[in-house]
Amino acid sequence: MQLQQVKQRFEIIGNSHGLNRVIELAMQVAPTDLSVLISGESGVGKERIPQIIHSHSSRKHGEYIAVNCGAIPEGTIDSELFGHIKGSFTSAVNDRKGYFEVADKGTIFLDEVAELPLATQVRLLRVLETGEFIRVGSSKTQKTNVRVIAATNVNILDAVKQGKFREDLYYRLNTVPIFVPPLRERKEDIYLLFRKFAADFAEKYRMPSIKLTDAAQEALLKYRWPGNIRQLKNITEQISVIEEQRLVSVETLQSYLPGIDIANLPAIYNKQADQSFSNEREILYKILFDMKKDVTELKKLVYDIILDNPGVKVDESKVRMVEDLYNDKDEIKIHKPIVQQVDNKIDTHKPERPEIEDTKEFEEENLCIADKEIELIKKALEKFKGKRRKAAEELGISERTLYRKIKEYNIEN
Repeated sequence: MQLQQVKQRFEIIGNSHGLNRVIELAMQVAPTDLSVLISGESGVGKERIPQIIHSHSSRKHGEYIAVNCGAIPEGTIDSELFGHIKGSFTSAVNDRKGYFEVADKGTIFLDEVAELPLATQVRLLRVLETGEFIRVGSSKTQKTNVRVIAATNVNILDAVKQGKFREDLYYRLNTVPIFVPPLRERKEDIYLLFRKFAADFAEKYRMPSIKLTDAAQEALLKYRWPGNIRQLKNITEQISVIEEQRLVSVETLQSYLPGIDIANLPAIYNKQADQSFSNEREILYKILFDMKKDVTELKKLVYDIILDNPGVKVDESKVRMVEDLYNDKDEIKIHKPIVQQVDNKIDTHKPERPEIEDTKEFEEENLCIADKEIELIKKALEKFKGKRRKAAEELGISERTLYRKIKEYNIEN
């Protein structure tokens, strides 16, 4: 019941577990004086959390000051936080109290605390540890009793490693860490927020509230929302003002959200991908091997036709073709009598070509795929001393495929 009251008071929309946990943690830490560091992406609503903490603390009757550290120039940040005395710099025409002095016995919220200059970080650390500070241009130490709540949308640990943020200040601020989840991790809250913003803008601009089709609602939930709640609010306002049609389709929504048609979901790993690669290669090997057999049969067919038809005249180029077809290592060589028999079919007016000597055979490289496979498998097994798993990885095939090929080719392991 108390949780719902807090949501209503601070206009927090959503029922996701992550959001509820953040609010509960803020209420638990509120009665203490511990420093709190709120982290989360830009636009998630981090500014609501320090308000909840302050309103439920013993300091609720004191000052609550929110300071955007990134919006204050580096030259004036010390003066804004700790004050200055007259004449401390050119434009210091009067004494001025800083936020830490004004918020005494209250709460200061330092938004974008990672943007503070290193010199200011030293001053802030002193306030956190001793409650003391010195105005710019003064030598007098002053005391303050302020609770500090900080927020950041960057990874401060990375900033510490890069030397942009003091490590001791980080641990001093991070006494109680609170992480506000991004909108994409609160999918059940997205449509609730959209309806709330649509109703607010309808009342503000005095027009009917916009609604979404089922397809548009689904697209709204799939979108990653890099700008989180701030982006959702801006998009809702744009559509409310610009679109005349009050029922918004997914096509209309696409024009306002870049990349909404792309499903920004985690990629699903296809476990069969590795297996299919090796299977495709095996199919390719089989096709090539079958083609090799077809070519061999074609060679024999041409050879038989020439021998069975001695009366057919064959020109010399065809004789050369027959020689080339049969001059492979895996085929029978053309012997001298066969060549002479074919030569007799050639026109006698053409010059005789030199006889082919069979005393010297030309050994070409073996291009048989099966032989090459056997050779590679043997080399892989020899390299890894018979370990089939390692050999299969080296060959780029599965261990099961390797085992089958060893049996098929009768390879000794």
